Amino acid sequence: MAASPSIITRDTDKIAEPTGNIYESVAIISKRAKQIASTMKEELNGKLAEFASTVDNLEEIFENREQIEISKFYERMPKPTAMAIEEFINGEIYHRFKEAEAASEE
Repeated sequence: MAASPSIITRDTDKIAEPTGNIYESVAIISKRAKQIASTMKEELNGKLAEFASTVDNLEEIFENREQIEISKFYERMPKPTAMAIEEFINGEIYHRFKEAEAASEE
């Protein structure tokens, strides 16, 4: 996770360079960000499911501290969009155009 958790200004020319179109690049980045977000959500829910209980007792206070630490860790992580932008700029995302493939097959 080399992406910065803080907001930074991005050069739109660098984002548009791999596809030649900023809108196509943003569409690719948004799809990857959704994939990253769903993976992170599954991981978080899996970790928090370990603490799920229906009984209230004194041990719940200590369990809540662990839950809070796990939640804070995920809150400090870079946002999925920032991670997807970094992957796209670094050329780590594979993308293809259906129209170009269909034209080359004919």
